[in-house]
Amino acid sequence: MAELLLIRHGQASFSAEDYDQLSPVGERQSVLLGEWLAECGPMPEQIAIGPRVRHRDTAEHCLRAAGVSPPSLLLQGLDEVDHHELLARLRPDLAAPGALRAAVKQSDDPHRAFQRLFVEALDRWSSGEYDAEYSCSWATFRTNVLAALQTLAEHPARTIWAFTSGGPIAVIASALLDTPPAQAFRLSWPLVNTGVTRVRLGSRTSTLVTYNAWPHLERTGEAGLMTLR
Repeated sequence: MAELLLIRHGQASFSAEDYDQLSPVGERQSVLLGEWLAECGPMPEQIAIGPRVRHRDTAEHCLRAAGVSPPSLLLQGLDEVDHHELLARLRPDLAAPGALRAAVKQSDDPHRAFQRLFVEALDRWSSGEYDAEYSCSWATFRTNVLAALQTLAEHPARTIWAFTSGGPIAVIASALLDTPPAQAFRLSWPLVNTGVTRVRLGSRTSTLVTYNAWPHLERTGEAGLMTLR
């Protein structure tokens, strides 16, 4: 059977106007992952990349550090949820450019304030009660993610590294564990930047082997490298 490594992107730029870019910490996390994977193998025969800049840049830093350059496959099904749209549907006052960043900065803990809003926005979206308001419904998002998983399961490569985000990883894990679909995003909250989830791929069924491991960060002894956003 083939092995799929689902890799969450490195830390993005939470406090910047453009979130979709790696922070210096995210770049270092990606390099450390590549170095660790080069030591522990096996090396990939194929990589898959989601459409975001942070997916691509994580892959570039990781692969360069690992010293490999396998063929790549862009998969839209590895895309993350559009948190801007989800939050705007929950709170129309946050739709204007810079409004969300300004709102969470008023809190003593911006990360916690954002998390509270995001959980509420996800619950609204995944309820299915407001599908007509979204450009991509929860059901469509889940279908797209699982279609990407099926594409990878049918690929002839024996080892695949897929660079994506917490949402798709949580959806895949939820499906493989047969948990209620509406609760899938609960699995995403503890996902660490550049954390690795291993899946054993099969033509008929796939199996979750390990979830959200980050030995490449732990071995540095630097607590600041373990980030969730």
